Amino acid sequence: MANFEEQLTQLETVVERLERGDLSLDESVRLFEDGMKLSSDCKKELEQAEGRIQVLVEGKAGKMQPTELELEPNGNDDLDADEADDQE
Repeated sequence: MANFEEQLTQLETVVERLERGDLSLDESVRLFEDGMKLSSDCKKELEQAEGRIQVLVEGKAGKMQPTELELEPNGNDDLDADEADDQE
């Protein structure tokens, strides 16, 4: 699996190719789908990093204390807030 920096570079390449506008409709749609997947993967990795930082900063008794962040899968990772609300 590619790391965050590699995924971000791939996403930038996809965006540049789409912005040029010299692709067929099928190729544009395929690239858009690839870009959405890359964007989602980058977002998840950033959220995990943010959670780890927050755990570090909010240590016990005001002291900075590194701890492992335990993430619980909720099954709604691919839903945005509106979709999650619709399912309730």
